[in-house]
Amino acid sequence: MLYIQFIVFTAGTLLAFFWMVVILGHRRQRNFERILFFLCLALFFFYGASLLEFNAQAYYAAPPPNLELFAWVFVCAGLTLIPALLLHLQIEYAAIREIFHRRSTKRIWLIAAYAPLIYFVPNLSVLFRPFSTAAFDFLTPANALGLAYKIWLVASLVAAAAWQWSFAAAAPDQEQKRFHRSLVYALPIAVIGIGAIHLASDFGADFHFGVSIFLAAVPLVPLAALVRNVQRFNFLQIGRQRNLIYAVFVTFLALLYLAFVRRVSLWLEPGIPPESTAAILLFLPVAFFEPLQRLLRASLRQTAVNEMDRTQRLMGPIQETARLGSLSKLKAFSEQWIREQLQLAEVKLILSPDGENKSPKDTPRDAPAIDNPAAFDRFPIQNAGRSIGELRVRSHGAMLSGETLAALEYLSEQLPAALDLCRLIDEKLRLERELAERERLAALGQMAANISHNLKNPLGSIKTILQVQMESTELPQALRAETRMVLEEINRLSATLNQLLKFSRPTLLGEPSADSCDALQVVDEVLGVLQHEARRRGVAVRTSAPVLSMRVAAANDVVHDIVSNLVLNALEATPAGGSLDVRVDTMPGFCKITVEDDGPGIPPVVQSRILQPFFTTKTQGTGLGLTIVDRRVAEAGGTLEFHSPSKNGCGTRCVVTLPHPP
Repeated sequence: MLYIQFIVFTAGTLLAFFWMVVILGHRRQRNFERILFFLCLALFFFYGASLLEFNAQAYYAAPPPNLELFAWVFVCAGLTLIPALLLHLQIEYAAIREIFHRRSTKRIWLIAAYAPLIYFVPNLSVLFRPFSTAAFDFLTPANALGLAYKIWLVASLVAAAAWQWSFAAAAPDQEQKRFHRSLVYALPIAVIGIGAIHLASDFGADFHFGVSIFLAAVPLVPLAALVRNVQRFNFLQIGRQRNLIYAVFVTFLALLYLAFVRRVSLWLEPGIPPESTAAILLFLPVAFFEPLQRLLRASLRQTAVNEMDRTQRLMGPIQETARLGSLSKLKAFSEQWIREQLQLAEVKLILSPDGENKSPKDTPRDAPAIDNPAAFDRFPIQNAGRSIGELRVRSHGAMLSGETLAALEYLSEQLPAALDLCRLIDEKLRLERELAERERLAALGQMAANISHNLKNPLGSIKTILQVQMESTELPQALRAETRMVLEEINRLSATLNQLLKFSRPTLLGEPSADSCDALQVVDEVLGVLQHEARRRGVAVRTSAPVLSMRVAAANDVVHDIVSNLVLNALEATPAGGSLDVRVDTMPGFCKITVEDDGPGIPPVVQSRILQPFFTTKTQGTGLGLTIVDRRVAEAGGTLEFHSPSKNGCGTRCVVTLPHPP
């Protein structure tokens, strides 16, 4: 029975210490891990201090009083904290499972968990009893803490069992459900054991000892099951940190083996020197090197195969998303998918906005600001030796595990193919949309030409008749004003039809124009025609030019269409009292025409659409003016630029460059 006692308390000490080391190494910033650490620390106090006392009883005829007091303080401190920490652990796990619908509910449970400490902590007079063996009952310390403590412990175990029942019902998979159900059965067994301890004095010393050892062994079952579930099923999202668990496990085995070497050396000391025994036992594991290597090789190979399969499965949905042809959707989905599947705290897919050759260590220009860049592991994404971005990940714990690191490296090698596929499909969709738009505009232009042609002649006849009537002295004065209004509307309709005809003209790009004209003369003609409109609107028009003549490789009507549309738009945008500047400058090989107004400017939300056909913000407009300007500039081999706001947060500046004749 003594060996069973040592085994149980040694196992309890090692398991509690094992989980403390794992949690410290994992370093996840979550309350659940923090509370689990303190619960394991309380269990370590209980098991470790009890083991220290039992070893002292076996080694000394009369254990030193100071040693007993030291062990007793930690046993009682651990037992006192266990009920509150056990219940708090259930509360934090319920918060992770989002069982609490209101924050106040969690606060109430926390108050209920820790409120009894207000009574027990000040009343731990049992820690300062006289130094006598009878004062310290290490086998059943709960009896020394009193009936109130037993009631509190039983209530905590019952509440924890009820929580585990709800966790089992809400578990996402069978393995977690099985683990929670095992605790549902284990916790009531512990309650029965506590009741038996309370009544043990009526059943003899052997029963008393057996129930105490059984009760001490109950917490070992969930702690050991937790190791299995974390290693095999990634329970509590620690399973991805296998390298940490393996490292701690191997370290514990090494320490246990060293303790075994020391124990055997002491046993054989009468016949063999301890140094010789230790040397033999320390070199004994070398004989197991070959089978251990074979075992590790098979295990590592299987791990690599599993990770390759897992990564291939990860790439499947990413490839499907890439086929949608949307880079933004692919980026968002990849970040969320990789984060969920590899249980990472954060994932950022940073892509270069251009195709410049960069070193893999270079940071893409669109990389967002990160509060703590050192917390992220970076995996460069390269295509044919050219960096196209990087994958930044941050783990929940202190570092990435080996298998997660390998999976991310493989993913970073596969992502360029998905990105290329997405870009190709996006380009294909864009070209299809452009082709459909061109076909639509071609059909629209043909229809506009037919309508304009069919309406122009009747409108011309109507205009002629009305002009003749206006010249007649017999026309009543009452009808003269209405006839003038009809003529103005006919002129407006004629201008609209002219714009439709210009829009329907086929665009000839890349062919040098045989015609040329004086840009300054055309600008003067346009401003002369629109001078009356400028005065009517109260807009001052200013012109400037460094020379008296400036020829451009474009026909007179082409330059006239460009300047008239830009000046008319500027006049309509400039409020009364404002000004309009028209400048003509010369450049090497080009002529630059600048039209700048004092209007409110072009809103940012519509700047990308101002050159689209039939898009207008005016109540009466065809939306073809700037489209015609863009086409005429392109026909002449020039460029068109818009800057808004141009000065003091308002205004619009339009810059047209036209080539000089050869």
